[in-house]
Amino acid sequence: MLQADSLRALKGVRHGFFTRSGGVSQGVYASLNGGIGSSDAPANVAENRSRMAAALGVAPDKFLSVYQVHSPDVVTVDRPWTGGERPRADAMVTKRPGIALGVSTADCGPALFADAATGVIGAAHSGWRGALTGVLEATIAAMENLGARRDSIAVALGPMIRQPSYEVGPEFVARFMDADSANERFFVPSAREDHAMFDLAGYAASRLRAAGIAHIEDLGLCTFAEPERFYSYRRKTLFGEPDYGRHINAIALED
Repeated sequence: MLQADSLRALKGVRHGFFTRSGGVSQGVYASLNGGIGSSDAPANVAENRSRMAAALGVAPDKFLSVYQVHSPDVVTVDRPWTGGERPRADAMVTKRPGIALGVSTADCGPALFADAATGVIGAAHSGWRGALTGVLEATIAAMENLGARRDSIAVALGPMIRQPSYEVGPEFVARFMDADSANERFFVPSAREDHAMFDLAGYAASRLRAAGIAHIEDLGLCTFAEPERFYSYRRKTLFGEPDYGRHINAIALED
């Protein structure tokens, strides 16, 4: 489990960016696969998630994740839900102690939010589509609805695919340039003609700063570049593997 120094220093807040180590899954899922939507054995996923819940000091049934759809949608959590009730969204916020908010990633950017002064936390799954359409700003707004103050929210960006490994095509670049010509700064040329390398972490951080977040910490780790430590959807695709594990990145208020 990796942690951000800024969030670890907050009283009453627990968090973790879980790696692929420490679980019971086998094969391409080895070993701490938390992906409910993967084809891993459900019993293995349940055990892995139980271990992650224990690491954050919450009960397994209070270790929550949503059905992620690459949207800007946020849900406010006031009680645990069962698997069949999982809402379709890409971020969660709560002020309820003892509930862990977990987002799953395997290259996309996990963002954990905390305002310790008001006791409000959030977690967002921020891939390129979610970041572009405003999932980070929507998470901040939902936290404010629970009483958080924007100027006291701390955000940590966890392991994700980094620019040296994130090649994209011309249509991808055009989408970002159409949204804002200043987005050009998040691309550098690729070795392939008409392709570019995208800085997802830099883009996410810029959206957070523009939204008024002053306290941002980026762990600076690449999921694609460290196969022994992290799962990666892009690596799975390049090497033709049948499936891939999912990391859980979670935050909770102490009960």
